[in-house]
Amino acid sequence: MTTDALGQLDLDHLFHPSTDLRTHGRTGPLVWQRGEGVYVYDTEGRQYLEGMAGLWCTALGYGEPELVEAARKQMETFCYGPLFAGKANEPSIRLAAKLAEWVPIDGARFLFGCSGSDANDAQVKLIRYYFNAIGKPQKKKILSRGNAYHGVTLASAALTGLPSFHKHFDLPGDDVIHLTSPYHYRHAEPGESEEAFSDRLAEELRAVIAREGADTIAAMIAEPLMGAGGVIPPPKGYFDKIQPILRENGILLIDDEVVCGFGRTGNDFGCQTWDMQPATMTMAKALSSAYQPISAVAVPPFMYEAIAEASGDVGLFAHGLTYAGHPVAAAVALRNLELMEERGVMAHAANMGERLQAGLQRVREHPLVGDVRGESLIAGVEFVADRDTHERFPAEEKIAFRAAAACLEEGLIVRALPGDTIAVCPPLVISEAQVDELVEKLVRGLDRVERL
Repeated sequence: MTTDALGQLDLDHLFHPSTDLRTHGRTGPLVWQRGEGVYVYDTEGRQYLEGMAGLWCTALGYGEPELVEAARKQMETFCYGPLFAGKANEPSIRLAAKLAEWVPIDGARFLFGCSGSDANDAQVKLIRYYFNAIGKPQKKKILSRGNAYHGVTLASAALTGLPSFHKHFDLPGDDVIHLTSPYHYRHAEPGESEEAFSDRLAEELRAVIAREGADTIAAMIAEPLMGAGGVIPPPKGYFDKIQPILRENGILLIDDEVVCGFGRTGNDFGCQTWDMQPATMTMAKALSSAYQPISAVAVPPFMYEAIAEASGDVGLFAHGLTYAGHPVAAAVALRNLELMEERGVMAHAANMGERLQAGLQRVREHPLVGDVRGESLIAGVEFVADRDTHERFPAEEKIAFRAAAACLEEGLIVRALPGDTIAVCPPLVISEAQVDELVEKLVRGLDRVERL
């Protein structure tokens, strides 16, 4: 089928998520045809370096034959079976056991789902279930933060701290409280160091807990590094300062590892990069390198035991998705983790992350750029009209979208984010030469914007 014919079918029938639908109706889609390694190709045969790993997720790149074979073999052997009513399948059991070796939660149990959004939705339900089970039903509120991204279900979109995910959806509601974003570049006071900024955020946390009452707050959810909200690493000392406050007040810490997990920040998990000690963890995306839709919530023994006991009174634990623990998805995720171990992907990604961060220093000097930030193989480039005052470009200029489009013309995929920022997040298997290619194409793309 021709590119034009596919484009017309798209415009006639497809409902695109996270898209300016009005503009899309005029411009139509860019249609991908295939992928290989860190490159993808459109229906006209043009090659692009996939600088966003899809949506932060294709960790092992495109066309990995071992993952294809894992899916094929499992489909032939046992294509589907639910985990309801105590039934199981071997891939789900083995994946849970493998994840237990990875996560920094001793004795963790794993509740499987299909996406980061439904996993964070499940986190809200599990937190409520747990506190009801232990006789503290008033603990319902969850703390989140401005610029956070936690998903798009009703609950996870409420946790998300981006206005576009709330407007017209009547969110967030009364049980979610958003704290100031730990966004030093934008929210620090003049001359305020990262440490001092973290102190101020910690004091805000204390004040909010005092205002709301610790007995009403169940948990705080946090990405180690904020992804879709602007690629925002925590300021120095941030988690060291807020975690004691949470513990003092009996507030659980939910670690959203959907973007940071499985090597993205130079460690297995982002919580290890920034010394978080979470009660629970959310994982998705790179869990299967996006070859199959799968997510997991890691739950500690103290929560699982209370939930299991309470479920006996109800008659069952009445939560679950049809495709939770899908054997094909679990088989692919299991082989994905095995390949990461066998091939030393984490160490390779950490080395490539150093090269990427060093290369991006070229971008820092570009006249359009105000800030370059990130960790290892994830980075954000923020554009400003005035580098001294951090003044933004007028919203109607859509500078980040223009930059992303210019990079696309140079054969590089990046993503425009809120706040005039573009994100870079290549597959973990990227080579030294490909890192250099990414940086070169990014610089050329920005130069192209400057000439407009």
